[in-house]
Amino acid sequence: MLKTVEAVLEKDGRLRLRENINLEHARHVLVTFLDETQENELPAETALLSESSLGEDWNRPEENDAWQHLQ
Repeated sequence: MLKTVEAVLEKDGRLRLRENINLEHARHVLVTFLDETQENELPAETALLSESSLGEDWNRPEENDAWQHLQ
């Protein structure tokens, strides 16, 4: 199972998840430290990180054709 959840790593090392999850047993996790100066900057950073990945799909000719009627 791969699942991504938002969390805060406290100064004392405790990891606080932003949502409740139910696990059948202990799991290994990877923690990515985000360079953020304010908590509300996270969505903008996430959008920038995903832009190149999403751009590959969005910039296909088939996508342009599919959305042409809205322009």
